[in-house]
Amino acid sequence: MPVPGREPGSWVHGDESGNGDRSAAPGRGPGDHNEPPLADDAMVEIAAEQRKLAVSGVLDRLDELVGLVPVKTRVREIAALLLVDKLRNRYGLSSSRPTLHMCFTGSPGTGKTTVAMRMAELLKGLGYLRRGHLVSVTRDDLVGEYVGHTAPKTKGVVKRAMGGVLFIDEAYYLYRASNERDYGQEAIEILLQVMEAQRDDLVVILAGYRDRMDAFFRSNPGMASRIAHHIDFPDFTADELMRIGELMVEQERYWLCAEAHQAFREYIERRMRQPRFANARSVRNAIDRIRLRHANRLVSGCAQVGKDDLTRIEADDIRRSRVFTPDPGTQ
Repeated sequence: MPVPGREPGSWVHGDESGNGDRSAAPGRGPGDHNEPPLADDAMVEIAAEQRKLAVSGVLDRLDELVGLVPVKTRVREIAALLLVDKLRNRYGLSSSRPTLHMCFTGSPGTGKTTVAMRMAELLKGLGYLRRGHLVSVTRDDLVGEYVGHTAPKTKGVVKRAMGGVLFIDEAYYLYRASNERDYGQEAIEILLQVMEAQRDDLVVILAGYRDRMDAFFRSNPGMASRIAHHIDFPDFTADELMRIGELMVEQERYWLCAEAHQAFREYIERRMRQPRFANARSVRNAIDRIRLRHANRLVSGCAQVGKDDLTRIEADDIRRSRVFTPDPGTQ
């Protein structure tokens, strides 16, 4: 089941935590888990290596995410490259450590934070990160409000993220060309230094809308040159959002009656055409409001309730949303 509090779009079964405490020392290559070298004629079973390194488990949980087919494909390609590099290292076929800093682009609620968590777990399992945790921040966590404030804020965040992944959402807000007194450029310069000097112990993932990230990279070519992987997250289709919603409802131990199921489908199709739609995040918000209307219906209209009443969502719990009115707003 999905775990509450995660970014919408991450609706899967299973635990959202990391994969144990196997660590690689900072600055060392992917073959440094005290593994014996392989003879030139030795054969290695790929599937067994993936299981040993917990790679297959992470990829299985990735596959449980609804939609995101091109994202899953790209993550699998990266995982394959890193696994092959690790095996080459054991044969004495050393190669330079690949650059792993990334950029995730797409609309809100498409699962970027969730995939970043999976990536952190994957890199830890393969020995490219010693801790494999995720630190998610925005501009406010990095940029100060006065002279001398930005450097300690940014360095503090970087220190917390060392050994794992630093995920910077809406990273383009770090750069504000229209404001000469803005301190975002100072944060960018510190990040550039860390991304180069500490790239063996930290992976930085920048995230945001594609067009704004493109403009950000044009204004900051040093940052663009340090990003090795650009992964675009597609918007969910109505069918995918319906499946995500069903998983969310199931997670909360509710169920949709037949009429409610149809009403929820209509809700999604209407909401997708309205402003400020945020994919699975909007679906999560809708379900929270459906639960409110369900509870109010029971408390105000029922003298007694049973288990079925407490778990069954009816069509009216959904159709009372302003999405179904002539001036719908975004409820």
